[in-house]
Amino acid sequence: MHWILLLVAGLLEIGWAIGLKYTDGFTRLWPSVGTIFCLGASFLLLGLALKGLPVGTAYAIWVGVGAVGTALFGILLFGESANTVKMISLGLVFLGIVGLSLSHE
Repeated sequence: MHWILLLVAGLLEIGWAIGLKYTDGFTRLWPSVGTIFCLGASFLLLGLALKGLPVGTAYAIWVGVGAVGTALFGILLFGESANTVKMISLGLVFLGIVGLSLSHE
C-alpha cells in the first residue's frame, strides 16, 4: 500500500509541476486551484507513504517520478526539446527509480 501511495504522490507531483505553467503566475483561478490541490495531495501522500518506506528511498523515487514525468509532459505539451542526451538522461533517472524500488528490503 505504501508503494501505491508513493506512486500516486509522484504522479500528483507531475500534476502540480505542469500546473504551474498554466497558472500564469497564479493569476488564473482554476489552474491555480488545481495546482495547489495537487501540491497538497502529493505531500500528504508522500508523508503517508513514509510511514512504511525509508525516507531516502521514498523521497528519491518521488522526486524521480516527478522529474521524469514533468520532463516528458514538457516535451509533449509544450514542445520542449527531446534531444538524445535529454532522453538518455531521463532513461538513466528512470533506471535509478527502478533500482531504488528493487533495492528496498
